[in-house]
Amino acid sequence: MPRWVRSIKPSEWVSGKLFALVHGRNLVYNTCWEDPRLDRVAMQIGPEDDILVITSAGCNALDYALCKPRAIHAVDMNLRQNALLELKLAGIRKLDFPKFFQMFGRGRLPDHQTTYWSCLRPELTDPARAYWDRNIGFFAGTGWRRSFYFHGTSGLFARLINTYIDKIARVRPLVQRLLNAESIEEQRRIYIDEGMADIFWSRFLRWAAGRDATLSFLGVPRAQRQHLERNYNGNIVKFMQECIETVFTKLPLSDNYFWRVYLTGHYEPNCCPEYLKEENFVALKEGLADRIQTHTASILEFLQRHNGRISRYVLLDHMDWLSSKYYPILEREWQAIVDRAAPGTRIIWRSGGERTDFVDDVKLRIGQQTRRVGEILSYHRQLASELHERDRVHTYGSFHIADLMA
Repeated sequence: MPRWVRSIKPSEWVSGKLFALVHGRNLVYNTCWEDPRLDRVAMQIGPEDDILVITSAGCNALDYALCKPRAIHAVDMNLRQNALLELKLAGIRKLDFPKFFQMFGRGRLPDHQTTYWSCLRPELTDPARAYWDRNIGFFAGTGWRRSFYFHGTSGLFARLINTYIDKIARVRPLVQRLLNAESIEEQRRIYIDEGMADIFWSRFLRWAAGRDATLSFLGVPRAQRQHLERNYNGNIVKFMQECIETVFTKLPLSDNYFWRVYLTGHYEPNCCPEYLKEENFVALKEGLADRIQTHTASILEFLQRHNGRISRYVLLDHMDWLSSKYYPILEREWQAIVDRAAPGTRIIWRSGGERTDFVDDVKLRIGQQTRRVGEILSYHRQLASELHERDRVHTYGSFHIADLMA
């Protein structure tokens, strides 16, 4: 048995197996959990840009398309995530706006079967067809998981939290008042002064929130949790509590569609992702959506077989996952990023921790030299910090923007 296998603790082995089970067989993200408003400012997307973005739920790839780049490559190892983006692209091409919003804004479509089989299915690739042939019922709008946004593993977690809100903590009236609040001061009064936080964060919820099993449903592997706790003065539950307090008491909820959809199961026309606004839907239908291509692969695999150059990289938080036992993959990935980078390349990423020093320490080859990544990146730390403070999601420890100088 290899030495690295013998060194794994039983708890780490179980956690890894559970995470692989959750991610290997399920749609994990039914909506993107990164704020594209920040990304637009950070990336300064232009007409000559070719963007690589980890697909997730595809919302942000559609958002970037509205900036009219030359091409967007949505890359994800989980074919189900790409199947979701394909379904959205098919809906943009084949549906009118009211039906599209009913499906992806309200999360339910009464004639979902007819619409899927007659209009959407012919637009999909074979893997996407195979997935949605089995799961188009996510849009039925019936049963306990009455919205598409309560399906997938993150959606299941959201549904369980809503059950907890309604049946155990019984704070639904406070949640509704919070969402309807007209000022940050009113939000703070409800969450802090009226005791919502104390009621919501019961001993049971604090215990459950700290379990690896719970975090797996949110797409947080053990390696990312460990990275966060190494770089944060407290445990992950305290981190969650501080993040949610910031969202509810320091940022306006009036346009925070990220939290609203998981607390209600649907978007509102005035509080939704950009692709769900009618004028943007029209622009996407008229050709901008055609600039998006999906690729089921790792970033490394995609870059190794891609012939063109990439000028904008959106790496989300996946480097946290690679920061420990998968570090050799991280090194190969950065080599591929540099090898495929266009002049003026900009890279953005997020992290559960406040620092990502492990990125700077990655070694790669440039010409005949061995260089550290930190030596070839020019960071925009002030801009990243300012944007991070305005992040409507606010579940990451840090946001990073860097230009590639090599």
